[in-house]
Amino acid sequence: MTQPDFLSQPAPFDTPEFEALLADLSRSAAEVDQQGTWPDWQFSRLAEEGVLGWVIPIEYGGSELDPEMLIFGYERLATACLTTTFNLTQRNGACQRIAGCDNSELKAELLPDLAAGHLFATVGVSHLTTSRQHLSQPAVQAEEIEDTFVLNGQIPWVTGAMPADYVVTGGTCVDGRQILIALPTNLEGVTVEEPVPLLALNGSLTGSIALENVVVDRHYLLAGPVDQVMQRGQGGGTGSVATSSLAVGLVGRSLAHLMRESDRRPELTEVVEPFAKEWSQLRMDLYASARGEGTAETPNLTAESIRQRANSLALRSTQALLAASKGAGFVAGHPAERGVREAMFFLVWSCPQPIVAAALREFACLVD
Repeated sequence: MTQPDFLSQPAPFDTPEFEALLADLSRSAAEVDQQGTWPDWQFSRLAEEGVLGWVIPIEYGGSELDPEMLIFGYERLATACLTTTFNLTQRNGACQRIAGCDNSELKAELLPDLAAGHLFATVGVSHLTTSRQHLSQPAVQAEEIEDTFVLNGQIPWVTGAMPADYVVTGGTCVDGRQILIALPTNLEGVTVEEPVPLLALNGSLTGSIALENVVVDRHYLLAGPVDQVMQRGQGGGTGSVATSSLAVGLVGRSLAHLMRESDRRPELTEVVEPFAKEWSQLRMDLYASARGEGTAETPNLTAESIRQRANSLALRSTQALLAASKGAGFVAGHPAERGVREAMFFLVWSCPQPIVAAALREFACLVD
């Protein structure tokens, strides 16, 4: 693969083996979507190609990609299979929090096996960021007792809760301070509930985890007790460009289908070309932002601007593919209908209020 002009360096995973991985993921993507089962085989392939080490420090067996390369990897994987890639981002979010903590003993215990794919970890932190912050009582209450924390409550929106060995999650103490821990899912009092049926990405097995008097040893503490624990350490963050890279990958898949369709139907060219131009500019801005090139004079490089544009383009390009595909695209299992459903996901996944407001204004034709 020739180095794209929007990248500052060659991708370390630009290999025939990675291309074979993408082809494998693409071939099985429809099945993952329709069956709604965990992509276990797909994760085995990710492990084989070293993808599970992307966010893990070299000293623990990973490759520790820089942000630009990580974003590019996410984009390419999302074009092949969005469900698998979304699951990977949640797993990587957990790995980043573990790798970024000061608990050296826990890092040495977990990170090598996470890099090799022997363990699976995920995140359950939406109650500390965007979900359930309006409730008067914390979703998860934490009580510090000697060298342990006792957790009670409900962790909402946990991707891969059922296969997870660990969930990076947190709770709020009575004084308002918060903790972040790597919660072993085999502890007494941890109940993984059935996944909720979703419009798309059912293969993420997203659901809640109930906690009843769960005693967690301080050994598993990642941060805290402190105020606003999610503001400390590493992680993708709400509305980050990592999230946008998956939407950009979905756009790439839709445009590839549209371009193939336009080869047979030249009248589609006038539609495809503006989409392709917009996508190209969005990618330039996405990777410039990932490299940290944004300044006060470049509002187009903010995470908010990129997320807003990525969401919009994902929604419009997938619906354009559906319209161009006609009745065939409305049949379950067709790439067009799957793309439309997957695009809707970006309206709710880690979507800050300004992005939601911008989408509503666009839907109401209030955009300048």
